Amino acid sequence: PEDAYVAYKDSKFEIVPETEGNTLDFNGAYQALSEAVTDKKRTIDLNSCPAVYVKAAVMKDDPDLKNSLEECQNLIRTKIVYIFGEETVTLEGDEIRNWLIFDERGRLQKNEDELRQCVAEYVAQLAATHDTVNTEREFCTTSGRTVQVYSSVYGWKIDQAAEAAQLSQEIQSGTQTTREPIYAQTANAYGVNDLGNTYIEVDLSEQHMYYYQDGADIFESDFVSGNMSYADRQTHAGIFTLYYKKSPDVLKGGQKGTANYYEQPVQYWMPFDGGIGFHDANWRDDFGGDIYLTSGSHGCINLPPENAAVLYDLIQYDVPI
Repeated sequence: PEDAYVAYKDSKFEIVPETEGNTLDFNGAYQALSEAVTDKKRTIDLNSCPAVYVKAAVMKDDPDLKNSLEECQNLIRTKIVYIFGEETVTLEGDEIRNWLIFDERGRLQKNEDELRQCVAEYVAQLAATHDTVNTEREFCTTSGRTVQVYSSVYGWKIDQAAEAAQLSQEIQSGTQTTREPIYAQTANAYGVNDLGNTYIEVDLSEQHMYYYQDGADIFESDFVSGNMSYADRQTHAGIFTLYYKKSPDVLKGGQKGTANYYEQPVQYWMPFDGGIGFHDANWRDDFGGDIYLTSGSHGCINLPPENAAVLYDLIQYDVPI
């Protein structure tokens, strides 16, 4: 005998019924023959004795088999349309069906671990294609230069574990939906330029900064950045966001008790990269130009006090810097 099983035929899943086979069941055959002898029969038709042959272990009306069929039918009903701004990516049943394993006779080999692995790999591919965290993006500066800017803290990042769990649930229920993936982190815009049109541009080469809001220039200032004469004081290039802002505050650096230790009161403190941030520098008379080459800061963006006050009021936490 052969068990009933789920197979994929003619663009659909179906249950292939069991086959009876001709393997004798010893006890059943013995009982049938004993009864025939007792009844003094000269012949016996074994085909009319149901208990004579070994039965298939899985019949076509087996509840577990019907559940498997329903699960498979849900797979090919599934349609998930992912939205990435103006771009969409569609996952449909035909692709999901390829994640299943069938033997040489077309019998479904149910393997939940394999299916989960396929879901995880699909989500990982989505992330590899659409995540922008830990990537470089092209940026056109106000001065007209095109530069590559990297960020490990800003950008789109899919929460792969949460998205895989959500997708697995939708596949099992045959969901048809259009949605965004589950994100661990989001950016201001989709696409290669995920900065959008609201951002703060700090041009280290020009020693000048701009605050753009919805594409409009709402703030500018010269500044002095990290001293280029010291490798550990140079301001890092990259994309960041504001941690917090505090007024007033006292900036501290170096090792206490040594010559390089300092405590510097400031009125406006806006950190965005570790201990680096925007702040007023009332001890400076001049800003911009090439001051930073030999007489720059410890890494911070030093601003004229009046400009630091304006920026302090304007700056928002989700604006890329």
